[in-house]
Amino acid sequence: MSRYLKTAFQALAPYVPGEQPRDQKYIKLNTNESPFPPSAGVQDAVLEASRSLRLYSDPESTDLRNRAARFYGIDPDEILMTNGSDEALNFTFMAYGDDDHPFLFPDITYGFYQVLCRANQIPYQTVPLKKDYTVCADDYIGQKGTVVLANPNAPTGITLQTGEIQRILAADPERVVIVDEAYADFSDDNCLRLIGSCPNLLIVRTFSKSWSLAGARLGCAIGNKDLIADLNRVKNAINPYNVNRMTAAAGIAAMDDKAYHDRCCQEICGQRERTSEALKKLGFTVLPSGTNFLFAKSADICGRDLYSKLKQRGILVRHFAQEGISDFVRITIGTAEDMDRLLEAIECIEQEAKDA
Repeated sequence: MSRYLKTAFQALAPYVPGEQPRDQKYIKLNTNESPFPPSAGVQDAVLEASRSLRLYSDPESTDLRNRAARFYGIDPDEILMTNGSDEALNFTFMAYGDDDHPFLFPDITYGFYQVLCRANQIPYQTVPLKKDYTVCADDYIGQKGTVVLANPNAPTGITLQTGEIQRILAADPERVVIVDEAYADFSDDNCLRLIGSCPNLLIVRTFSKSWSLAGARLGCAIGNKDLIADLNRVKNAINPYNVNRMTAAAGIAAMDDKAYHDRCCQEICGQRERTSEALKKLGFTVLPSGTNFLFAKSADICGRDLYSKLKQRGILVRHFAQEGISDFVRITIGTAEDMDRLLEAIECIEQEAKDA
């Protein structure tokens, strides 16, 4: 780094994304991407939009926003379209965090929250998960600060039921509660129905997972129109043309084929349950998942070694060195063939560990 970099950024530890290797072909089960391509109409829509790239995109993302509002059953002024969900999160941290409004989030959760606090010089406090890796709503009631919860949580995959989040919202209507629902389409519960009754609720969603658009970078924030107006003020101050023409077209075309989206989600959830049961039969501890991944721990081999041995066999999973979860690996759900290959490899690795 140069000597000119601000002191606050010199000490900043950036978020570390999952590996995107180029050295060989892997079965990629490490970054929670969809194993399926986008719906058939997306490619045509993107090609058509590319013909107008000489023009700026619509700063209001009007067509995309209206389509998303219809899809989610809300008003257009209750949603903001963003360049991936991380941009939506950054806008919320910028809007609602300062010395008088610290942030509260679990100690084991999406690592980007700590990075955003440090980058925006926002004080924060992490709240320990329970021994079973679940979030306890009571830990956030009576505490000062803006709450952010990934729900289902990542990397654990566990869902906190909406009723518990509603208790956090009701306990202090004077603070904003941000619910990061990146994986909501794979869960049996979400907070969307609370938008009309909870003016301090902000939901963040992504099109990267269930919509197969990770490479397009599209997300959104959903909430009371006054909160969305806040985020629009931040967005228009720093990045008014935040969603490009091709991404907007891709999002609209994807939502126009809801049946395809639902089939993909059902297939992923089916493979998730099949893989979970198979891992348990191999002696693994597998946390309950409402996501497109599993968080699993072997009884015979540590998480780091399992990750390494799978990589040697051409299969990438995610390992976190963080205290409390270092024995686990996070496994993205792929196709049926992907999961068969994974299970075969794990059986071999487990047998080798027992024979050693």
